[in-house]
Amino acid sequence: MSGPKHKETAEFISNNLRLKTFPVAVKFLKDADEFPEKTRQPSKLLGKRVAICQAVTMSRLYGWTVGLTKEDLVCVPAAIAFGFSESTDSASSLSRLFCEGNYSQNEDAGLKDASSITRLEKGEYKAIVLSPLQRALFEPDTIVLYGNSGQIMRAIQACSYMSGERVRGNFGGKVECSEYLLAPFKEQAPRVAIPGMGDRIFSLTQDDELVFALPGKSLSDLVQGLMEAGSKIGAKYPVPVFLNFQPEFPKSFLELGEELGIL
Repeated sequence: MSGPKHKETAEFISNNLRLKTFPVAVKFLKDADEFPEKTRQPSKLLGKRVAICQAVTMSRLYGWTVGLTKEDLVCVPAAIAFGFSESTDSASSLSRLFCEGNYSQNEDAGLKDASSITRLEKGEYKAIVLSPLQRALFEPDTIVLYGNSGQIMRAIQACSYMSGERVRGNFGGKVECSEYLLAPFKEQAPRVAIPGMGDRIFSLTQDDELVFALPGKSLSDLVQGLMEAGSKIGAKYPVPVFLNFQPEFPKSFLELGEELGIL
Protein backbone atom coordinates (compact mmCIF):
# COMPACT_ATOMS: atom_id res chain seq x y z
CA MET A 1 0.00 0.00 0.00
CA SER A 2 1.08 3.57 -0.60
CA GLY A 3 2.01 6.09 2.09
CA PRO A 4 -0.47 8.14 4.12
CA LYS A 5 -2.77 10.25 1.94
CA HIS A 6 -4.61 12.18 4.62
CA LYS A 7 -1.84 13.63 6.78
CA GLU A 8 -2.63 17.30 6.13
CA THR A 9 -6.37 16.72 6.39
CA ALA A 10 -6.01 14.91 9.72
CA GLU A 11 -3.77 17.65 11.09
CA PHE A 12 -6.26 20.33 9.99
CA ILE A 13 -9.15 18.56 11.74
CA SER A 14 -7.14 17.98 14.92
CA ASN A 15 -5.91 21.57 15.03
CA ASN A 16 -9.22 23.14 14.09
CA LEU A 17 -11.12 21.20 16.76
CA ARG A 18 -8.23 21.08 19.28
CA LEU A 19 -8.68 17.30 19.61
CA LYS A 20 -6.79 15.56 22.41
CA THR A 21 -6.51 12.26 20.53
CA PHE A 22 -5.98 11.27 16.88
CA PRO A 23 -8.88 10.99 14.44
CA VAL A 24 -9.16 7.28 13.62
CA ALA A 25 -9.55 5.76 10.16
CA VAL A 26 -11.36 2.41 10.02
CA LYS A 27 -11.64 -0.16 7.26
CA PHE A 28 -13.56 -3.43 7.08
CA LEU A 29 -11.67 -6.18 5.28
CA LYS A 30 -12.72 -9.39 3.57
CA ASP A 31 -9.42 -11.03 4.55
CA ALA A 32 -6.77 -10.41 7.22
CA ASP A 33 -4.16 -10.73 4.48
CA GLU A 34 -5.18 -7.19 3.53
CA PHE A 35 -3.73 -5.72 6.73
CA PRO A 36 -1.24 -2.94 5.89
CA GLU A 37 2.41 -3.14 6.92
CA LYS A 38 3.22 -2.81 10.63
CA THR A 39 -0.34 -3.63 11.68
CA ARG A 40 -0.45 -4.73 15.32
CA GLN A 41 -2.76 -7.62 16.17
CA PRO A 42 -3.40 -7.80 19.94
CA SER A 43 -3.48 -11.61 20.01
CA LYS A 44 -0.02 -11.75 18.42
CA LEU A 45 1.63 -8.63 19.84
CA LEU A 46 0.22 -8.73 23.37
CA GLY A 47 -0.84 -12.35 23.64
CA LYS A 48 -4.30 -11.15 24.65
CA ARG A 49 -7.77 -10.74 23.24
CA VAL A 50 -9.30 -7.27 23.51
CA ALA A 51 -12.54 -5.37 23.09
CA ILE A 52 -13.06 -3.41 19.88
CA CYS A 53 -13.23 -0.16 21.86
CA GLN A 54 -9.79 -0.97 23.32
CA ALA A 55 -8.39 -1.15 19.80
CA VAL A 56 -9.94 2.23 19.01
CA THR A 57 -8.15 3.72 22.02
CA MET A 58 -4.86 2.06 21.05
CA SER A 59 -5.16 3.82 17.71
CA ARG A 60 -6.40 7.23 18.86
CA LEU A 61 -4.11 7.45 21.92
CA TYR A 62 -1.03 5.34 21.11
CA GLY A 63 -1.05 6.08 17.39
CA TRP A 64 -1.00 2.37 16.51
CA THR A 65 -2.39 0.70 13.41
CA VAL A 66 -4.41 -2.13 14.94
CA GLY A 67 -5.78 -5.17 13.14
CA LEU A 68 -8.62 -7.26 14.51
CA THR A 69 -9.88 -10.69 13.52
CA LYS A 70 -12.18 -13.04 15.40
CA GLU A 71 -9.12 -14.39 17.24
CA ASP A 72 -8.31 -10.93 18.62
CA LEU A 73 -11.72 -10.26 20.18
CA VAL A 74 -13.01 -11.06 23.66
CA CYS A 75 -16.05 -8.73 23.79
CA VAL A 76 -19.03 -11.02 23.17
CA PRO A 77 -21.69 -8.40 22.28
CA ALA A 78 -19.37 -6.60 19.86
CA ALA A 79 -18.29 -9.88 18.25
CA ILE A 80 -21.94 -10.74 17.69
CA ALA A 81 -22.79 -7.31 16.24
CA PHE A 82 -19.75 -7.30 13.93
CA GLY A 83 -20.44 -10.78 12.55
CA PHE A 84 -17.49 -12.46 14.29
CA SER A 85 -19.57 -15.21 15.93
CA GLU A 86 -21.41 -18.37 14.96
CA SER A 87 -24.77 -16.74 15.71
CA THR A 88 -27.27 -17.04 12.88
CA ASP A 89 -29.60 -14.52 14.54
CA SER A 90 -27.53 -11.70 15.97
CA ALA A 91 -30.51 -9.74 17.29
CA SER A 92 -31.73 -12.73 19.33
CA SER A 93 -28.22 -13.40 20.64
CA LEU A 94 -27.80 -9.79 21.74
CA SER A 95 -31.29 -9.79 23.25
CA ARG A 96 -30.31 -12.77 25.38
CA LEU A 97 -27.31 -10.84 26.73
CA PHE A 98 -29.44 -7.77 27.44
CA CYS A 99 -31.98 -9.82 29.39
CA GLU A 100 -29.36 -11.81 31.33
CA GLY A 101 -27.53 -8.59 32.23
CA ASN A 102 -30.83 -6.90 33.18
CA TYR A 103 -30.45 -4.23 30.52
CA SER A 104 -33.92 -5.14 29.24
CA GLN A 105 -37.01 -5.72 31.33
CA ASN A 106 -38.18 -8.68 29.26
CA GLU A 107 -37.49 -10.63 26.06
CA ASP A 108 -39.71 -8.44 23.90
CA ALA A 109 -37.92 -5.28 25.03
CA GLY A 110 -34.54 -6.96 24.60
CA LEU A 111 -35.28 -8.08 21.06
CA LYS A 112 -36.69 -4.69 20.09
CA ASP A 113 -33.57 -2.97 21.44
CA ALA A 114 -31.14 -5.43 19.85
CA SER A 115 -32.89 -5.28 16.49
CA SER A 116 -32.29 -1.52 16.33
CA ILE A 117 -28.50 -1.92 16.66
CA THR A 118 -26.46 -1.65 13.46
CA ARG A 119 -25.01 -5.09 12.73
CA LEU A 120 -23.05 -7.07 10.14
CA GLU A 121 -24.03 -10.50 8.92
CA LYS A 122 -22.07 -13.53 10.08
CA GLY A 123 -18.76 -13.63 8.20
CA GLU A 124 -19.62 -10.54 6.12
CA TYR A 125 -16.16 -9.17 6.91
CA LYS A 126 -13.21 -11.12 8.30
CA ALA A 127 -11.13 -8.30 9.78
CA ILE A 128 -11.05 -4.67 10.83
CA VAL A 129 -8.08 -2.31 10.67
CA LEU A 130 -7.89 0.94 12.64
CA SER A 131 -5.23 3.61 12.28
CA PRO A 132 -4.69 7.28 13.07
CA LEU A 133 -6.08 9.05 10.01
CA GLN A 134 -2.81 10.87 9.38
CA ARG A 135 -0.93 7.56 9.16
CA ALA A 136 -3.55 5.42 7.42
CA LEU A 137 -2.31 3.33 4.50
CA PHE A 138 -5.84 2.75 3.22
CA GLU A 139 -8.97 4.61 2.19
CA PRO A 140 -11.20 4.57 5.29
CA ASP A 141 -14.74 3.27 5.40
CA THR A 142 -15.38 5.21 8.62
CA ILE A 143 -13.62 8.09 10.38
CA VAL A 144 -14.03 8.46 14.14
CA LEU A 145 -13.43 11.55 16.29
CA TYR A 146 -13.58 11.66 20.10
CA GLY A 147 -14.17 15.05 21.67
CA ASN A 148 -16.12 17.08 24.19
CA SER A 149 -19.57 18.46 23.44
CA GLY A 150 -18.20 21.72 22.03
CA GLN A 151 -15.83 19.96 19.65
CA ILE A 152 -18.50 17.53 18.50
CA MET A 153 -20.91 20.46 18.04
CA ARG A 154 -18.52 22.00 15.50
CA ALA A 155 -18.19 18.71 13.60
CA ILE A 156 -21.99 18.49 13.49
CA GLN A 157 -22.24 22.08 12.25
CA ALA A 158 -19.68 21.32 9.54
CA CYS A 159 -21.56 18.31 8.19
CA SER A 160 -25.01 19.89 8.39
CA TYR A 161 -23.61 22.96 6.58
CA MET A 162 -22.60 20.76 3.66
CA SER A 163 -25.59 18.39 3.57
CA GLY A 164 -28.44 20.54 4.85
CA GLU A 165 -29.41 17.64 7.11
CA ARG A 166 -29.22 17.27 10.88
CA VAL A 167 -26.89 14.58 12.21
CA ARG A 168 -28.56 11.51 13.70
CA GLY A 169 -27.81 9.36 16.72
CA ASN A 170 -29.11 5.99 17.94
CA PHE A 171 -28.58 5.73 21.67
CA GLY A 172 -28.87 2.65 23.85
CA GLY A 173 -25.94 2.92 26.24
CA LYS A 174 -24.45 -0.40 25.15
CA VAL A 175 -22.69 -1.91 22.11
CA GLU A 176 -22.14 1.67 20.99
CA CYS A 177 -19.04 0.67 19.01
CA SER A 178 -21.43 -0.51 16.31
CA GLU A 179 -22.99 2.96 16.15
CA TYR A 180 -19.73 4.83 15.60
CA LEU A 181 -17.90 2.20 13.54
CA LEU A 182 -20.59 0.38 11.55
CA ALA A 183 -23.47 2.83 11.21
CA PRO A 184 -21.63 5.55 9.22
CA PHE A 185 -20.27 2.85 6.90
CA LYS A 186 -23.55 1.03 6.34
CA GLU A 187 -25.77 4.11 6.17
CA GLN A 188 -23.22 6.42 4.51
CA ALA A 189 -24.15 9.23 6.86
CA PRO A 190 -22.51 10.85 9.90
CA ARG A 191 -23.50 9.79 13.40
CA VAL A 192 -23.09 11.00 16.96
CA ALA A 193 -22.63 8.34 19.63
CA ILE A 194 -22.50 8.37 23.41
CA PRO A 195 -19.81 5.87 24.45
CA GLY A 196 -21.22 2.90 26.33
CA MET A 197 -20.12 0.88 29.34
CA GLY A 198 -17.38 -0.99 27.50
CA ASP A 199 -15.76 2.23 26.31
CA ARG A 200 -15.67 3.54 29.87
CA ILE A 201 -14.60 0.33 31.62
CA PHE A 202 -12.10 -1.10 29.14
CA SER A 203 -10.89 1.72 26.88
CA LEU A 204 -10.44 4.67 29.27
CA THR A 205 -13.08 6.84 27.58
CA GLN A 206 -13.77 9.83 29.81
CA ASP A 207 -17.13 11.20 30.92
CA ASP A 208 -16.63 14.40 28.90
CA GLU A 209 -16.07 12.51 25.63
CA LEU A 210 -18.61 11.99 22.86
CA VAL A 211 -18.00 10.38 19.47
CA PHE A 212 -18.59 11.82 16.03
CA ALA A 213 -18.19 9.43 13.11
CA LEU A 214 -18.67 9.83 9.39
CA PRO A 215 -18.21 7.77 6.23
CA GLY A 216 -14.81 8.05 4.60
CA LYS A 217 -16.28 9.63 1.48
CA SER A 218 -17.40 12.63 3.57
CA LEU A 219 -13.93 13.57 4.81
CA SER A 220 -13.54 16.50 2.40
CA ASP A 221 -17.02 17.75 3.31
CA LEU A 222 -16.04 17.80 6.99
CA VAL A 223 -12.97 19.89 6.21
CA GLN A 224 -14.84 22.36 4.03
CA GLY A 225 -17.66 22.56 6.55
CA LEU A 226 -15.25 23.33 9.39
CA MET A 227 -13.83 26.18 7.32
CA GLU A 228 -17.20 27.60 6.28
CA ALA A 229 -19.87 26.86 8.92
CA GLY A 230 -20.58 30.00 10.93
CA SER A 231 -17.57 31.80 9.47
CA LYS A 232 -19.47 35.10 9.12
CA ILE A 233 -20.10 35.27 12.86
CA GLY A 234 -16.75 33.88 14.01
CA ALA A 235 -17.95 30.41 14.98
CA LYS A 236 -15.05 28.13 15.92
CA TYR A 237 -13.65 26.01 18.73
CA PRO A 238 -12.90 26.97 21.45
CA VAL A 239 -16.13 28.94 21.24
CA PRO A 240 -15.28 32.66 21.54
CA VAL A 241 -16.94 34.28 24.54
CA PHE A 242 -18.59 37.72 24.49
CA LEU A 243 -16.57 40.24 26.50
CA ASN A 244 -17.86 43.59 25.24
CA PHE A 245 -19.66 44.62 28.44
CA GLN A 246 -18.99 46.41 31.73
CA PRO A 247 -19.18 44.14 34.78
CA GLU A 248 -21.30 45.02 37.78
CA PHE A 249 -19.91 44.70 41.32
CA PRO A 250 -21.49 44.64 44.81
CA LYS A 251 -22.49 47.97 46.38
CA SER A 252 -19.65 47.79 48.92
CA PHE A 253 -17.10 47.48 46.10
CA LEU A 254 -18.55 50.52 44.34
CA GLU A 255 -18.56 52.62 47.51
CA LEU A 256 -14.92 51.78 48.24
CA GLY A 257 -14.03 52.44 44.62
CA GLU A 258 -15.55 55.92 44.84
CA GLU A 259 -13.80 56.57 48.18
CA LEU A 260 -10.42 55.61 46.73
CA GLY A 261 -10.90 57.53 43.51
CA ILE A 262 -11.10 54.44 41.35
CA LEU A 263 -14.64 55.04 40.09
